[in-house]
Amino acid sequence: MAQTMRKVAGPLRGRCSPYLSRPRVVRVRAVASEPRAVVSTNGTVPVTFTADWSPDSWRRKHAYQQPNYPDKAEVLKACGDIKSYPPLIFAGECRNLQERLAKAAVGEAFILQGGDCAEAFTQFTANRIRDTYRVLLQMSVVMMFGGGVPVIKLGRMAGQFAKPRTADLEEKDGKSLPSYRGDIINGPEFTAEARVPDPWRLVRAYNQSAATLNLLRGFSTGGYAGLTRIASWNLDFMSNSDEGKAYMDLAKRVDEALQFMMACGLSSDSDIMSETEFYTSHECLLLDYEEALTRLDSTTNTWYDCSAHFLWCGERTRQLDAAHVEFMRGIQNPMGVKVSWFGQAEGRLKWAVV
Repeated sequence: MAQTMRKVAGPLRGRCSPYLSRPRVVRVRAVASEPRAVVSTNGTVPVTFTADWSPDSWRRKHAYQQPNYPDKAEVLKACGDIKSYPPLIFAGECRNLQERLAKAAVGEAFILQGGDCAEAFTQFTANRIRDTYRVLLQMSVVMMFGGGVPVIKLGRMAGQFAKPRTADLEEKDGKSLPSYRGDIINGPEFTAEARVPDPWRLVRAYNQSAATLNLLRGFSTGGYAGLTRIASWNLDFMSNSDEGKAYMDLAKRVDEALQFMMACGLSSDSDIMSETEFYTSHECLLLDYEEALTRLDSTTNTWYDCSAHFLWCGERTRQLDAAHVEFMRGIQNPMGVKVSWFGQAEGRLKWAVV
């Protein structure tokens, strides 16, 4: 936590504490592509979607980083169950996030994303979810107070289960087994049984994501994230650290500002004081799972991947002629692509055009 706060607060040094200052804003222009409209000929409501695309059109292309399930019939059953379940997020929430991200693209907001490298079934507790959420709330307040712009909070949670691997096999003590690809696929234990991909882990991941989102929504709208509670967000292990003391100093100054605003007539019960927006994100990696949660939005007649608000294409799966890019080009979620230092500028431009 201390290291994280240093990294985030570093560019803000001097504005509201020894750790803070005004950020340098770089203005860029965001360009969004519009889906092509295809009008039905039977007189019903026009359906708008990307021509020659469907949620399963990715299957016509090579899919990297996918598990080799031994029983394909079980995969179909598990995915069939997920298709019948409610969406985890809603298209309107994605559109709200897209509006917020557009402001960030022109320097009028800041994006904060955080969470685990990969979620685990064994670490699923309400306290862990609360603590991750609380850290992100703390960081967002530091950046808002120091930068003077809204902060868009993206949790890398409620779906970040799959892990891309460099090799299909892992070797230990002369024994070779399939690589661990995340709890949504197989187990971390180095045994032949644990490393067999199990499609019913998809259903367990859905259920854990649904429960996580339920708690996050409760925190965001039930009063826990209210600005009047800013001092109570401090984590116990931070209370005696320099960073924890700096945070409490900031919390005191925010509280003084809030007291002034309420004296001017702003109610502590107003939405802006008692609620916050919080969005989820994960890497779009396991395509069977993503397809099962892709739904046609009845209000716009466009497709959304309802597993998360924001999705990104990873470094190992962003080939332009492969399955992941094919899948992502048809959904309307806000999305990104991971590009490391060795990525070529021309390749980034082609990906954006697709």
